[in-house]
Amino acid sequence: MVLVFALNGFLFASLASRIPDLREGLSLGNGALGLLLLAIAVGSVLALPSAGALIHRWSAGWVVRWGSVCAAGGLALAALGAGVLGLTPVAGVGLFAYGVGTSVWDVAMNVEGAEVERGLGRAIMPHFHAAFSMGAIAGAAAGVPMAALSVPLVAHLGALGALAVVLSARGSRDFLPAEEEKSDAPRARSAWLEPRTIAIGVMVLAFTVAEGSAGDWLSLALIDGYDVAHWVGVTGYVAFVTSMTIGRLAGPVVLDRFGRPPVLWASALLAGSGVLLVVLGDQVVLVAVGILLWGLGAALGFPVGMSAAADDPARSAARVSVVSTIGYGAFLTGPPLLGALGDAVGTLEALLAVAALMVPAALTVFATRAPAGVSRR
Repeated sequence: MVLVFALNGFLFASLASRIPDLREGLSLGNGALGLLLLAIAVGSVLALPSAGALIHRWSAGWVVRWGSVCAAGGLALAALGAGVLGLTPVAGVGLFAYGVGTSVWDVAMNVEGAEVERGLGRAIMPHFHAAFSMGAIAGAAAGVPMAALSVPLVAHLGALGALAVVLSARGSRDFLPAEEEKSDAPRARSAWLEPRTIAIGVMVLAFTVAEGSAGDWLSLALIDGYDVAHWVGVTGYVAFVTSMTIGRLAGPVVLDRFGRPPVLWASALLAGSGVLLVVLGDQVVLVAVGILLWGLGAALGFPVGMSAAADDPARSAARVSVVSTIGYGAFLTGPPLLGALGDAVGTLEALLAVAALMVPAALTVFATRAPAGVSRR
């Protein structure tokens, strides 16, 4: 289970580490590159609503296996298009396929993670998401020498994709049979019409922006706002990721001790306070503390949202699919909106919008309580 999460993060970061080579191979400007990368988000958002039905029909393990095949094949095609053929449309189709594969894989592994968590009767999902983070760190670290040695994109991404397919097949072989697949209960209304599911989705969206905006803008905000060297900005993001990973490793202990709503409410407070310190601190120590608080605060929103959406095993896949779709929508709309705001008020000051999002996050965390009559065990 941990392996499946780590592999998903590993492939994501492997692609991210070679984006400059992708741009160079296709001779694209930043604007055109941004449009090309949008193919990933479009593929993800279009595929996510079908993930629940696929899991219900075939099982979470099946979706992970075929999602990994689609993601790996998409990466290989994108690498072929950029590194060999020099054809942007081919690379775009590959990135679209990667987005489709990685998104349904993501939903399936979260449904399975919730199944494991329910069987154990204690919080474990943040550990799985910590594995994703550590896989991403490993993928980025492996990408550095690949880029430095100018290893061809097809060799790098193709080989890692093939390895991920083999290992994800092995890692998903012993997945638990989801209770949903054995349920004979009549189908209720669409999960998109359930207030609790939508409230969890809003909370996940807010925390997803808090997490994703750091990856997109934290380094640039430090460089533009405080006129620091490039390596200092990158170091700030590394500190954020490290803090978030620590938060996910420690998360199950505090979740089991205090419960979901209090912990998530404190998370929203930490993330909001951290962003404010980063933007307004104006001192190295305060900004550094802000980054660490921001990372800790952003750590648990997404994994706990997945657990809460899957509380009722009879409809877990459908609800996780809805919450994931809303969360991934933040990845699609968040970066350009923050970019436009940054053009208007400044890169650093635009991050205040992230702090503002912690208000609706704090107001919706109470939706993560398990529904009456549903046990987390």
